[in-house]
Amino acid sequence: MRALRCSAAPSISATCAPNLSPRSPAVIAGPALTDTELPLELFARGKVRDTYELDSDRLLMVATDRISAFDHVLPNGIPDRGKVLTQLSIFWFSQTDTFQPNHLVSGMVPDLPSSLKDQREQLHGRFMIVRKAKRIDFECVVRGYLAGSAWSEYEKSQTLAGEPMPAGLKQSQRLMSPIFSPATKAESGHDENITYAEMTKELGDELATKLKDASVALYKHASEFALRRGLILADTKFEFGLVGKDLILIDEALTPDSSRYWEAATYQVGTSPESYDKQFVRDWLTRSGWDKESEPPALPNDVVAQTRERYLTAYQRLVGKPLFPPKPRNE
Repeated sequence: MRALRCSAAPSISATCAPNLSPRSPAVIAGPALTDTELPLELFARGKVRDTYELDSDRLLMVATDRISAFDHVLPNGIPDRGKVLTQLSIFWFSQTDTFQPNHLVSGMVPDLPSSLKDQREQLHGRFMIVRKAKRIDFECVVRGYLAGSAWSEYEKSQTLAGEPMPAGLKQSQRLMSPIFSPATKAESGHDENITYAEMTKELGDELATKLKDASVALYKHASEFALRRGLILADTKFEFGLVGKDLILIDEALTPDSSRYWEAATYQVGTSPESYDKQFVRDWLTRSGWDKESEPPALPNDVVAQTRERYLTAYQRLVGKPLFPPKPRNE
């Protein structure tokens, strides 16, 4: 049985992202893992992650290298992207579990079930064993800067998350304090921004307050940490679930997929700073002339390479070491 499917690996010769040398092992890419077929019951298959049942209380989440844009999964993946998303999530779950419980049980290969012994090498670094939780179907977005859809809303109506904002704010400007900006969790298509009052009406005041407080606390902790590493966390989004009555952080945390990271040294108000995420892919697709409705085109090798390096750079900057440490030279 075919267990794992990979897309062809591009050659890596593009301009490197900051702090990655062209001679670094990080620029040597293997094939992208785009699909999994494990001998377990499939629980869910998303745009990036394949999730399997382990038992009544636990799931196995596998982050593939698939990448989506404009609500389409692209034909070719980004090598090692799933490993970056997984290892950064594990890093942040470990950083924040003292004040916010999460669903992580283990990311260690020896904890995989024996039925996956033949897949251990391929799964290494890209899986999490997690607790099952009842997902709360809202995206918990926290914004510390006026960017993305928040800037678009402000330009149009001088509001953010439906609430009035001061006049005269500029694009990418830091907000006086982080703002909780929830959105509906869409199974397909775009999530829809809503007001906190709408969320409260749906969930009740107690749970809505818990979600807001937990999200803002996580953002404040992560933004202060990131700034010490020379990065600005402009905004991010979290997902939560319930285990009994306990609120826990689920899915992923503070990765380039769910967060907007900027270079602090070059940040300027009134501009749209370059970010460590897949905006590079979106920009190329827009320039390519694709209509965003038909099947998307395959990404060229240089776009794959530069996107991969952005993810690897984000990991290295935040964690303080490369995802793939250099091997010692033979004396």
